[in-house]
Amino acid sequence: MHSFGYRANALLTFALTILALMCAIASFSDNFNFPYPSAQIQIVKFNWFQKQAHGNDEVSLTMNITADLQSLFTWNTKQLFIFVAAEYETPQNSLNQVSLWDAIIPAKEHAKFWIQTANKYRFIDQGSNLRGKEFNLTLHWHVMPKTGKMFADKLVMSGFRLPEDHR
Repeated sequence: MHSFGYRANALLTFALTILALMCAIASFSDNFNFPYPSAQIQIVKFNWFQKQAHGNDEVSLTMNITADLQSLFTWNTKQLFIFVAAEYETPQNSLNQVSLWDAIIPAKEHAKFWIQTANKYRFIDQGSNLRGKEFNLTLHWHVMPKTGKMFADKLVMSGFRLPEDHR
């Protein structure tokens, strides 16, 4: 006969093998989800556009964010981390990204929303490169699964321009 320890070890090994297999299948099943998220961001107004004492440009803006991210949720999705970034070019850098707003969406019911908000984080450029600058607002999202790998994607909205003069 086998001892109690040997039987417990065999049972635990079998249970963990089945659990690992179920996690792998759950992770693999996300490959068959083809999401179709939609979003729109509008700038309502520029609250201020000023030059700081040490020469950096700073912008505060109010924006409307409308998004339907429900298709990103599957039975394996734990939550979404989303953020809006301003993206622009300067002579020093081909891509500058400044995070303006972020949120965590814990459930599919909250993934369709409209919000009017000022930028949560400061929009500052190191230097005075923002006057009259064209920029994109990009909605980024990271899908955090219950098991498996996290994936990220984005929607880029272009055609925005900062004011020519400080206010």
